[in-house]
Amino acid sequence: MSPTAYPLTWPHNIPRTKNKAASKFKTGLPAALKNVRSSLQLFATDSGKKVDGITISSNVTLGVDRPADPGVAVWFTWDGMSVCIAVDRYPKVEDNVQAIYHIIDGRRTELRHGGLHIVKATFTGLLALPAPGHRSWRDVLDIASGHPTKEIIEGRFRTLSKSRHPDTPGGSQEAMAELSRAKQEALQEIGQ
Repeated sequence: MSPTAYPLTWPHNIPRTKNKAASKFKTGLPAALKNVRSSLQLFATDSGKKVDGITISSNVTLGVDRPADPGVAVWFTWDGMSVCIAVDRYPKVEDNVQAIYHIIDGRRTELRHGGLHIVKATFTGLLALPAPGHRSWRDVLDIASGHPTKEIIEGRFRTLSKSRHPDTPGGSQEAMAELSRAKQEALQEIGQ
């Protein structure tokens, strides 16, 4: 998945917030965006590791600053890790952007007091971009949305392995490896 600034590119491994919370932020959208960008620059300086490929993704467009989906996802690469911080907790886009600023600032605090290894461990939970050519488990298993059970995941694996196994016409080691990886990732995500 390649993130886009518009429309919102939400990471597949972060659940959406159903009940929005009231925010006490008083920051407008331009200031919140500036805060996120400057915080990422400061984080790069503090860590001594480059931050690049920054994409701030939302449903805000010219003339629509209050979209029905106020979620925001900030995608970037840091120290070779593809990271996404996604927030949709608040009903206003600018509040979700400001929340992301505070999350990044929290990583800076971790860096100052805990060191680089603590921040790397924290960011491991925020890894969201697959390697180039790496499809999400949902795409590979053809499970569009929702919360599949272990039985559904294993059933899709069995069905698809019949056509992807290297011993079948049209199958290959690569296709079977991708299918096995997808099953493992899906089961891990649902806690199995």
